[in-house]
Amino acid sequence: MGGRVSLALVIHNHQPVGNFGWVIADVYEHAYSPMLNALERHPGIRLGMHYTGPLLTWLAANRPEAIAQIRGLVDRGQVEILGGGHYEPILITLPDRDRRGQLVRMRDEMEELFGRRPKGAWLAERVWEPSLAYDLAEAGYEWTVLDDNHLRAASIREDEMWTAFTTDDRGRRLTVFGTEQGLRYRIPFKPVEDLISYLADRRTEDGRFVGMMGDDGEKFGAWPGTFEYCWSNEHWVDRCFDAIEAAGDWLATVTPSQWLASNPPTRRVYFPTASYVEMTEWVLPPDETPVFTRLLEDARARNLPAARFLRGGFWRNYMARYREINELHKQMLRVSDKVDAMAGGAGESLRPAGPVLGSARDRALDHLYQGQSNDCYWHGLFGGVYIVHMRMATLAGLIAAEDLADAAAAAAGGEPYGARMVDTDLDAIDEVLVTLPGQTVVVDLAEGAGISSWDLRAGRLALASVLRRRPEAYHERLVAHDAEAAETAIDGAADEGEADIAGGHAAAAAADAPRTIHDMVSVKEPGLAAYLHYDRHERRSGLVHVLPAGDGTDGAAFITATYEEFGDFVEDAYALTSLAEDGLDARRLGRVVLDGLDRPLAVEKTYRFGGRRSTPTLTLQTTVENPGDTALEFELAVEWNLNLLGGGHNPAAYYETEAGDRSPHDVAGDVALARGIAFGNDFEGVRVEARAEPAARLTWYPVETVSNSEGGFERVYQGSSLLFRWPITLAPGARATRTVGFDVTQSIDHAPAEPAAAGEAAAAEAGNREGQSRAT
Repeated sequence: MGGRVSLALVIHNHQPVGNFGWVIADVYEHAYSPMLNALERHPGIRLGMHYTGPLLTWLAANRPEAIAQIRGLVDRGQVEILGGGHYEPILITLPDRDRRGQLVRMRDEMEELFGRRPKGAWLAERVWEPSLAYDLAEAGYEWTVLDDNHLRAASIREDEMWTAFTTDDRGRRLTVFGTEQGLRYRIPFKPVEDLISYLADRRTEDGRFVGMMGDDGEKFGAWPGTFEYCWSNEHWVDRCFDAIEAAGDWLATVTPSQWLASNPPTRRVYFPTASYVEMTEWVLPPDETPVFTRLLEDARARNLPAARFLRGGFWRNYMARYREINELHKQMLRVSDKVDAMAGGAGESLRPAGPVLGSARDRALDHLYQGQSNDCYWHGLFGGVYIVHMRMATLAGLIAAEDLADAAAAAAGGEPYGARMVDTDLDAIDEVLVTLPGQTVVVDLAEGAGISSWDLRAGRLALASVLRRRPEAYHERLVAHDAEAAETAIDGAADEGEADIAGGHAAAAAADAPRTIHDMVSVKEPGLAAYLHYDRHERRSGLVHVLPAGDGTDGAAFITATYEEFGDFVEDAYALTSLAEDGLDARRLGRVVLDGLDRPLAVEKTYRFGGRRSTPTLTLQTTVENPGDTALEFELAVEWNLNLLGGGHNPAAYYETEAGDRSPHDVAGDVALARGIAFGNDFEGVRVEARAEPAARLTWYPVETVSNSEGGFERVYQGSSLLFRWPITLAPGARATRTVGFDVTQSIDHAPAEPAAAGEAAAAEAGNREGQSRAT
């Protein structure tokens, strides 16, 4: 058979804000560097490459030879560099000014680094909405890569995908390539001969077809089993490049812009909202995901036309599924407005002035952009919001930006500090937002008058960022595996204790092709299903529990969420009775069920906030009142959820009892009676002295989720839950008051010592976080 066909490869190399330097170094050695070396060995191979802003910053600081190597490949026309959002945000979540700011910054920095202004833009997680055609084109980009899932949603048939399409929005035009699943799943997971045959079948006499394969660079060596397959044993990449070069009479690799220079798009298409198909599965409610997955797999297996029309969920619903994601997003929007209001804002400066960030606004804008990095705004196979050190780094960026913006507003005579009613999470119900030079606190009156956010500004620590333990669709697979393992008593076969459980088979030998990361399932420790516990409520702080009288509720009952709750004060609404600059009062007249009888109980909460920048204070006074005619006896517990980056028995993060005994922040503990306890993180320079009035029983335990990642199922420290517990006996009409106070000391204040250079700032932040647990 004669004819020709072209192959356009685009490799997306992704490292997010907050990742550990040792992780990036490992991926560089196993995936990024081998690919650059392979391209130098095969000068006939042309492709597009995208590097995220954080990865480029790390390369410039730690592997400058890689920047030179990439520049050399660009100069000889072998590699086309792509742009996109600098810190790789989900662009559709951003205000228009930040969309453009991120896109322009990346565009200009690519031109500075590699001498070419990028024409193509990589779209984070391929999350598309039609307005992006305007945003990308307005920022100077000419084309982007979507998924074949987008093309199907736009009624493009399978045999019509091997070309480029044109779309437009508000008078701006954009070219779109579709990365084809057949190519993505073959490269590098099928034999080279299979790939070449697949390409040969697409030949035409006029050579009008181009196959686009845009996917993660990490799958070429960093995903489980792929380094041996791609480089050290099977040398898949070199064999693939050899085969492509040998087929040069009919097969050509092209950069996307090279293809478009002689093959402009000829078909107009308007794409609906979409992402890659797996993302649209993950965003569904956990009970709906397996239904959709089964329907899609069955339709594909039977080659039914219906497979083209089956669509999963809408990406924005991550903000409906996860309270934490929604609040992160709305915090980012609040901070963006504040940064835009700084001098030189209101659209006047769309990107930091350059590599040296001299002004407070430049620094604030850079921190804001870091806080928009996409990884913690969703959840799926790659961890997302469950990855605690990345979530804390994302929040640290927002804390820093807001701190700088408020300081600038105060210096200009504004009044950014104080307590006010604001709908912080856009749920149509106002929360209390407390903004002070040393801390920012959000109290959600409609949700138990609990603290949903407690940010320490000097240390840039989101102290209350603790993720709820909730059901995920993939938990069913874990439960099934553990049940099968218990029944068959067969140990796993994967290296270093990882048990490969896909389909009940042993791990593939290194000489065999690895499965794609979407097909591969493993566990990092046996018996993980036993850790699947689901919280009854969101992990806010200052929550009031009414528990059985006596000492019967032990720590295990809290860990497993099997404790008895007698009141309705944890999640139900409180009424605001007073609001001042330094605090608030709220009250709820609720019910308790004691001895089988429904009885009234009133709870009043008094929050007070104070202290200085490096020594903020927070106090909660809880008063319970018996308005009924029958005596009440119960245990009052006030719950605090705290994140001190303590996973993996991190020696820097601790609890310290009154006796001076320290324990890691990710272990459980119980003290029968104490006037207080301390906790902190030495590496972060944070210590908190907590006091109870009167003395209380203290119970604490780690909040650990079980989530899936490219490395397998794993336990992840999300924080620690600390309960202050008192026995209460109330005669009719009686009242009792219990108080918890926190005195914070921060030895590190990032703002005064902030490096002038953006790269230095990012490196310092990464180095600070890297001291935390690798196990996280």
